[in-house]
Amino acid sequence: MNKLVKDALVLTCITLVAGFALGLVYEITKAPIEKAHQDAMKEAYSSVFADAASFAEIEDFDSSAATDYVNEAGYGTETIDNCVEALDASNNVIGYVLTVTTSAGYGGNITFSVGITNDGIINGYSITDISETAGLGMKAKDTGDGSFSAQFINRAAEIFTVTKTGASSSSEVDAISAATVTSRAMTGGINACVTYFESIVGGASNE
Repeated sequence: MNKLVKDALVLTCITLVAGFALGLVYEITKAPIEKAHQDAMKEAYSSVFADAASFAEIEDFDSSAATDYVNEAGYGTETIDNCVEALDASNNVIGYVLTVTTSAGYGGNITFSVGITNDGIINGYSITDISETAGLGMKAKDTGDGSFSAQFINRAAEIFTVTKTGASSSSEVDAISAATVTSRAMTGGINACVTYFESIVGGASNE
């Protein structure tokens, strides 16, 4: 009996020490992890809105309400995580950067930011989190001529569809070869951003 009690006390002590150590590691790493996340987001914002001098949080932005809005519009696998204003050097709003997460990726969630000007022109997208198949879905991160992402640069903001037979209209985009699921997930996320952007612009014009 004494041995059992002693063993139990030892295990309890080990558990307490391990828990304390994990808590300490979390507190030490929390700030650097948060800073790295914020730096990644700022880089993504700048990538999709190079003309912006700065970015400002929208004071009354509600991620849940924004997500409900796009879900009701038919984008049930998308979450609007954030939306910030893109400002010029005089602090005038020249557009918005929307951050979306789609759960429709082949490898799970994909999070990316999309820049859209006040005139309704998409500047492109920047992925901050993706776990698609190397050499296939991961090509969604590729940039440059002929890449999937290039199709969304300087493009009028509208609802897009994915085709595997060659885009033949302004609303079509070519799928990544052998990665249609990823292509549709990315396009669905962009469509959700366009849908929410239109609600912002429409609301502003009606004020």
